[in-house]
Amino acid sequence: MKQEEFNEIFRDRTKILALQVITLLSELKYSDALGVIRKQLIRSVTSTAANFRAVCRARSERERFAKLCIVVEEADETLFWIEMITEAGFISKEKMTKSYKEAEEILKVMASYRKKLTIKK
Repeated sequence: MKQEEFNEIFRDRTKILALQVITLLSELKYSDALGVIRKQLIRSVTSTAANFRAVCRARSERERFAKLCIVVEEADETLFWIEMITEAGFISKEKMTKSYKEAEEILKVMASYRKKLTIKK
């Protein structure tokens, strides 16, 4: 697969994941505790998407690697907040399963991509 194709696929996947999470969380009634978790989850999932876009537009290999490190960190944080919101009982695991699996797959792919960039150096 060419780099441009990979970039396009994951720009779309990360954005779609962010939109799915936002849509699911917007259905929940407000509470203080939920508000904190919701805000953190939305921030991490949108940061994953935004920083992957930055990876695609990096001006150097060092910048690409640095942004990719952020993508990996934010994707992992997204998994953490999905676990928190489901384990706290604010939303069922069944409703978040698709988003969790997609975030997990994005994390695995991005961690592998980061490792590939590290080996090149």
